[in-house]
Amino acid sequence: MSASDFALPGKPGKTPGAKGSYPMDTPGRAQNALGKAKRFATPEEQATIKKRVTSKYPNMKVKGGRPQPTKKK
Repeated sequence: MSASDFALPGKPGKTPGAKGSYPMDTPGRAQNALGKAKRFATPEEQATIKKRVTSKYPNMKVKGGRPQPTKKK
């Protein structure tokens, strides 16, 4: 996966070769990233993750703090 497939970029020096945290290369992983961010990320990181996920998947809805898959009509 490329660095753009992660909601948070890798931190230089922490883990050599790490591209980032919270993968969002598929809609399912993006939903998982939102859920995990709510439990483990700081408020600033949560805002960044939500912004990156909604930017990549604009039709994905977040309702009541929990990610919801979009329904096809």
